[in-house]
Amino acid sequence: MSKVSFSTLAYCKIVGHAAKYPHCEVNGLLIAESSNKGDNLIIVDSVPLFHQCLHVSPMSEIALTQIDQIASSCNMYIAGYYLANETLDDLSHDKPAHKIIDKIAEYESGVCLVVINNRLIGINQKESALIVHRQEEGKWKRHNGQVDNGTLEAASAVLQQQLYTNLIDFDNHLDNLSKDWLNLEFASSIEKLCGQENEKKLAINELIS
Repeated sequence: MSKVSFSTLAYCKIVGHAAKYPHCEVNGLLIAESSNKGDNLIIVDSVPLFHQCLHVSPMSEIALTQIDQIASSCNMYIAGYYLANETLDDLSHDKPAHKIIDKIAEYESGVCLVVINNRLIGINQKESALIVHRQEEGKWKRHNGQVDNGTLEAASAVLQQQLYTNLIDFDNHLDNLSKDWLNLEFASSIEKLCGQENEKKLAINELIS
């Protein structure tokens, strides 16, 4: 079976977006490398979109166009869509979400639709909070989504340290155009976090040896 895997940065941005706005629905786009298209999809980044008025068409179209242009310039493409519903137990994906993912699927094959399981977002993550779907015979069906333990540890640290408060979505950007929806600062924090985790593991390995 084909699978979808998520980089640490992509996963932390998705979970961080939901954690920053626990009282709201949120959505965003998933980014993959153009050189790595295939059945096994690797999501290398994500772009948080909205936490209010998720499906206002003009704003969604502006965001999609702008993100697509920037992704293309970096040899990447929009490979999917994620959402978190407002209530804890709602794992549905509604018609407005389908409009966006269907639009993406018009241009790219093998894209994925991800629903966040809000109950699995916690400061000690033991399993992925993402429910992955891919299109088969015109229907969105559950698929295998992979997140490694290092990524879960990093996401736990993001929540423990409340690093998600620095995450900027497209809504924030539209309110204040100086705010960076590319989230370079957040990406730098994740890079440092991963470096700290790697150093910790190296130190443990040296002690064992």
